[in-house]
Amino acid sequence: MVLTIDVGNTNIVVGSFDGDKLMFIERMSTNKSATVLEYVVMFKTILEIHGISPDSIDGGIVSSVVPSITNSVKQAAETITGKEILVLGPGVKTGLSIMIDDPAQLGSDLVAGAVGGANLYSAPLIIIDMGTATTISVVGKDKSFRGGFIYPGVWTSLDSLITKTSQLPNISLVPPKKLIGTNTIDCMKSGILYSSASSIDGIIDRIESELGEKCTTVATGGIAKTIIPLCRHDITLDDDLLLKGLLIIYNKNK
Repeated sequence: MVLTIDVGNTNIVVGSFDGDKLMFIERMSTNKSATVLEYVVMFKTILEIHGISPDSIDGGIVSSVVPSITNSVKQAAETITGKEILVLGPGVKTGLSIMIDDPAQLGSDLVAGAVGGANLYSAPLIIIDMGTATTISVVGKDKSFRGGFIYPGVWTSLDSLITKTSQLPNISLVPPKKLIGTNTIDCMKSGILYSSASSIDGIIDRIESELGEKCTTVATGGIAKTIIPLCRHDITLDDDLLLKGLLIIYNKNK
């Protein structure tokens, strides 16, 4: 079995693959002050919950956009499994041609998502990852990484709206019963949800216009399942895309 770990700014996503079969996927909060031992306990608990013995783990891979805890997560995973854990970064084979100004600047999460997308879906491809930031990656017909977009995520935008205003309350992101809100909470919900969906639809239109062809579009990330159904484009939801990409990269470097 292979342990796959994606460290994001808000959550750490952990999964385990037996061959190509994903045995589980769990999310836990990213804690920048946690010690290696605390991460050991978290990972051990997740494996125990799913009835997986650490001895059955043959290896693992980590992608991280939080450099301050990357090594702690790697050490914790190695302590639990007793196996070497690969960290996605320079020198790791991905099979992905990166056609941006400075390939070293490309986040490992974007690399993992692009590798997963390029191997599992037809190109040209648009990959939407909805986390603390919303990132949109474009993979060309030749399966090269062409570039993309980064802008504030849904929860980041909502948090800014609430903290920068005096009278707007904290809300859940359950879609309102109708588009045009008739009270403050429903107006906020419609504003956040439908503006996010509309921005995705608009960006897809502009990307396809620039490329001059239709694209396959795939979305992942914790909030994607709330926003994507509100979009007008045909978008495939794949919650496990980054972990699948990490497994592909792990197998290339095994």
